[in-house]
Amino acid sequence: MIARIAAVLLAVFAVNTAMAEDGGISARLERSLSSLKSVRAEFVQELRRTEAGAPEIAKGTFTVKKPGRFRWDYTLPQQLIVCDGERLWMYDPELEQATVRKVRDVLAQTPAMILSGESRVADHYTVHGAGIIGGLEMAVLVPRQADGDFREIRIGLAGEEIRRLEFVDRLNQRTTVDLAKIERNPVLKDSMFTFTPPAGVDVIGAH
Repeated sequence: MIARIAAVLLAVFAVNTAMAEDGGISARLERSLSSLKSVRAEFVQELRRTEAGAPEIAKGTFTVKKPGRFRWDYTLPQQLIVCDGERLWMYDPELEQATVRKVRDVLAQTPAMILSGESRVADHYTVHGAGIIGGLEMAVLVPRQADGDFREIRIGLAGEEIRRLEFVDRLNQRTTVDLAKIERNPVLKDSMFTFTPPAGVDVIGAH
């Protein structure tokens, strides 16, 4: 799950740095993302582990603020994932358990490291258009190296607005995230991206 969330963050925030490789849809993404400093949206996430298997559905709200801060409030199933740029917390209220790790340790092998400013999307991906799918124009990011976690990441646009994120991992598991009620550049306090475990919660990891 952490790796998939990292891929979504990459697609939302970092793809505009790679778009110079491709015209048309690339230019629209650049215009859409160039002034984006924060975003908040509702999402429906669908994970298919096999083509024939039933999808696993999750819903909630995500909030992101550059650089590297994000918060995913899952309402179905109930779960919270918070990152302040240095630590990543995963909280399961049903289990009364919270896990904390350093972002660098958890996400070092995922596309999320691009958010740190230590590398660029264009260093790791080629980008091309994939036509209209489901009423959305799709851009595809393909890793330059074949040994990463993901085979491809797709971004679906309606005009200049991102509406869908898709990514396929090396096990051919496909995750689709549909976005709604998107707010561009809301004013967000840094305190939104911190987490204090409630009393009685079992904490795993040093914080």
